[in-house]
Amino acid sequence: MMDQVTVTLPDGSTRQMPVGTPVREVAEGISPRLAKAALAAAVGDQIVDLTHPLEDDASVRIITKDGAEALELYRHSTAHLLAAAVTALFPEAQCGIGPPTDEGFFYDFVVDHPFVPEDLEAIERKMREIASKNLVYERKLMPKEEAKRYFADRGEPLKVQLIDEKGGPVVSCYAIDDVFMDFCTGPHVPSSGRLKAFKVLTSSNAYWKGDAKNQPMQRIYGTAFFSNKELQEHLTRIEEAKKRDHRKLGRELGLFTFHQWAPGATFWLAHGTTLWNQLADYMRSMLFPAGYVELRTPLVYNKKLWETSGHWEHYAENMLLVESEGETYSLKPMNCPGHMLVFAGEVRSYRDLPIRYHDQSVLHRDEASGVLAGLTRARQFCQDDAHCFVTPEQISDEVEQLLRLVQRVYSDFQLEFTVELSTRPETFLGVPETWDQAESQLEQALDAAGQKYEIAAGEGNFYGPKIDFHVVDAIGRNWQCATIQLDYQLPERFELKYIGADNAEHRPVVIHRAIFGSFERFIALLIEHYAGAFPLWLAPVQTVVVPIADRHGDYAETVATRLRDRGLRVEVDVRQEKMGYKIREAQLRKIPYMLVTGDRESAEGAVAVRHRTDGDQGPRTVDDFIASALDEVQQRR
Repeated sequence: MMDQVTVTLPDGSTRQMPVGTPVREVAEGISPRLAKAALAAAVGDQIVDLTHPLEDDASVRIITKDGAEALELYRHSTAHLLAAAVTALFPEAQCGIGPPTDEGFFYDFVVDHPFVPEDLEAIERKMREIASKNLVYERKLMPKEEAKRYFADRGEPLKVQLIDEKGGPVVSCYAIDDVFMDFCTGPHVPSSGRLKAFKVLTSSNAYWKGDAKNQPMQRIYGTAFFSNKELQEHLTRIEEAKKRDHRKLGRELGLFTFHQWAPGATFWLAHGTTLWNQLADYMRSMLFPAGYVELRTPLVYNKKLWETSGHWEHYAENMLLVESEGETYSLKPMNCPGHMLVFAGEVRSYRDLPIRYHDQSVLHRDEASGVLAGLTRARQFCQDDAHCFVTPEQISDEVEQLLRLVQRVYSDFQLEFTVELSTRPETFLGVPETWDQAESQLEQALDAAGQKYEIAAGEGNFYGPKIDFHVVDAIGRNWQCATIQLDYQLPERFELKYIGADNAEHRPVVIHRAIFGSFERFIALLIEHYAGAFPLWLAPVQTVVVPIADRHGDYAETVATRLRDRGLRVEVDVRQEKMGYKIREAQLRKIPYMLVTGDRESAEGAVAVRHRTDGDQGPRTVDDFIASALDEVQQRR
């Protein structure tokens, strides 16, 4: 019988330890400093507590706050700390689930009344009290029925339900000393004293398992970091994000609105429509020189189209359906099947390829009402959608061109980005060999373009792998926007073909791509990225002319006409208000330039120029201002 196990450390060295040694002793054997910093460990591929016994030979890596897994572990433990505080203050509360998230953590509770701000403050104080006691997080293994009885006796029917659904013969639970216990697989930090930099943020309505048909609950959100400095930086970003919220700014700037009778659909107001059109025309200016042609395809298709494309099998729950004359139709959630029909409508030669279709028509998806969120999650939206039909030999060049196009577009908006290559999901069309080939082709194109990327295993679409672009805004948040998807499946399902140089029929390959993603989401991004202060070339109103007195109104209109004649978007503020009020309001509307006209300006054919952030820029001739403004627009500054 073995009484020793071999532990292999990250540097390749090995150590012999008695069977059953807690992994904590591995850290202690390396150095007291590491033992003090240790939060958990990776034993093979499994993340475990420091109390985990070593039963077999294994590689062991000690996890400290610098480890990739550390922050999730830390936030998970803080979620349990939150639940301990809530149940201490509200003994009648029933616990749901409390996972970590990318931004922090949350925990769901059944309570008699919604939490109010005073409750949240008390909960955070209680969390700090428990943390200060440095209580041990202890894993307890219990027979399933014993665990069910324990939580039933505590008045926790939801935990009993979870144990029934997910628990094995032996159930893993975690106790914070004798203060709190939860059904959980862990792992957790060694003790509550490790949790120092956390904040309870807000609460909201929720439902058990996210289903509106289930038990109503209250969700408490919080966040946690390893240092107060990181926490404060995050809280500052949250406050800045609130100021930049596109829903708030969209309303204040008169860009768009919503109505309960059209949930998930945007009413674009005059200034918002101007912004939309600027973006649409900008995208056309990028695509038409690159050989794209624009299509407008139907909004409603028969169910048979979606069965052919495979969307009925893989996507039907997200479609908005229409019944007519005994037939089932769907509002289109994407453009690709329609573009397949267009391609199939003519005889194609290899000389015609690549064929690049661009489409900005309206799409619909049946998003649940609970996830609708302004412009970022909608039922009706438009994409800067395109499909490139290519020969297999053209794939690399076409993808490289698309990568350069994405880079150019995002540079015009001063947007940085990261890239992921998403590979074959568990459920997919076609055969693994074709997927392997497609993934390899995308990898080659990325490497040829010198584009750094990460692998997102299993995150591809059901019909093909894809390259996703995550844009980073001015306050460091990530937005998934552009995508390039390589598709061998839809051409096969629609039996697309072209005549090759050998006069034989061949199957094209389709590259699906969008750069903005959806117009709605991209506009939300831009609003929050610029905090509503769009660069001159994008601003719905580029200039406002402000006459000092009534007698200067005619000259102000003359100035405005000259600006409009040169393609600038301008308003004239002739209201009976004080000059200071008009200037402040123009600044609040984030209009780039204010042109003041008085006696001197009228006499000299000039304007007094004021910038929204740089302030007074002095008098300039109208022609001089027009020239500089047009240059700024041309340079997209």
